Amino acid sequence: MRQFLMRPLRFALALLLASAAQFHSFAQTPHTLTYAPGKSITLSLPDGFDIDIAASGLRRVRFFAQSPDGRIFVTGMHDLSDNTNGSIFILDGWNAQTHRFTRITHYIDHLRNPNNLAFWTDPATHQSWLYLPLTDKLVRYKFSAGDNAPTSAPQTLMRFPDYGLSYKYGGWHLTRTVAIGEVNGTTRVFVSTGSSCNYCQEREILRAAVVSMDPDGQHPALIAQGMRNAVDLHAVADLDGALFATNMGDDHLGDQLPEDTFFQVDPSPSAPLNYGWPTCYFASGKPIHDTTPLPSIHDASAIAPIPTESDSVYGKQSGVAASGANLTAGGGHAAEPDPNAAIGKPPAPLASCENVPPAYTTFAAHSSPLGFAWFPQPDPLLHENFLVALHGASHPHIGSGYRVVRFSPTDRKPRNFITGFLTVENGKPTVHGRPCGILRIGPDTFLLTDDYLGLVYFIHPR
Repeated sequence: MRQFLMRPLRFALALLLASAAQFHSFAQTPHTLTYAPGKSITLSLPDGFDIDIAASGLRRVRFFAQSPDGRIFVTGMHDLSDNTNGSIFILDGWNAQTHRFTRITHYIDHLRNPNNLAFWTDPATHQSWLYLPLTDKLVRYKFSAGDNAPTSAPQTLMRFPDYGLSYKYGGWHLTRTVAIGEVNGTTRVFVSTGSSCNYCQEREILRAAVVSMDPDGQHPALIAQGMRNAVDLHAVADLDGALFATNMGDDHLGDQLPEDTFFQVDPSPSAPLNYGWPTCYFASGKPIHDTTPLPSIHDASAIAPIPTESDSVYGKQSGVAASGANLTAGGGHAAEPDPNAAIGKPPAPLASCENVPPAYTTFAAHSSPLGFAWFPQPDPLLHENFLVALHGASHPHIGSGYRVVRFSPTDRKPRNFITGFLTVENGKPTVHGRPCGILRIGPDTFLLTDDYLGLVYFIHPR
């Protein structure tokens, strides 16, 4: 596996001298990739890069993590439903000539919606751990080099609210995301949890929130609220350990609003910061107060109807109540005690957006930013840039997302890096794939998941 993490020196020098100008010109080259007999996808990348299919047949493949022994682990959520058919896979047996993994090992199966995972090694005991956030709980497994399956039962560190309206309603977010970072020299584990709804006032503390804790789950602290759906979360060591998150806006303001966001998250505020949702959204990079009446779980008639377009990428949604996506997770579900009530309480809706933290950058409405990765200064082509996978609007006619973009901390202006996941011919949009998770594995080299096609792409310099 490690053999493709280091590029030969002569290759790097050639890229520095010959390819940097090409990349900055943004000229793109199409690449047609065959992923099954008679099936292919054409993706366009900057001229200095190439792309291959490294793995296929992984149902709703999502996010990566590299284990302490250098192997690539990736999650699979099976399908769009709330299910217990998810898996963690190990991608192994790298073939440097074909750029494919020759072995896919099922590390764990029968998981409830595993979105991502993370590894951490205790410097005091040298014990490594695999952290896995599921819809209903955060668990961790002991990990040793070479493990192809857990060798002991998991430890449960925290439980989450685990009910809501069906995924296809757009109502609740069943993924949770874990990241591990340092705060003032102390290791903390961060978990983001999405909202229970599209637009509502929550009644449980760990909805639309980010919580931090010690590696053993002790001393939990709420650090962020009002973050509707932060699907990826990373502490970036090269940027002084800063914590960043992608975040999706709500869906009741039409096709052009609100902008989706990328935040730098304060990892240890004196009090939880409120990032705006539900009553503040972003437009032209600034938080705006939403005047739409907040729905009541007792009075759905007060809610603006959701769009009724039939082109949802999730399939036809006949029979869905127009107000359904805006109800809280209750949606007919009896209220239950909040398992995390000791951490705090849900925030009141903001009456003003004056104190909403600024977005690091924003994306076109409904772009659906998911995975991201940072590329450090030594990388010849992508140095000091973020790459973000924009999963794409659930209604393809909107046209936003369906691409990978890049931006630097200096300009913070997203620019196309990989396109072709959506095409439009004669006014009709066609979804070919949906980019999801990104993992940097070497200089200017990364893996990218496509949870629509079940593929892993390998992107590297030419």
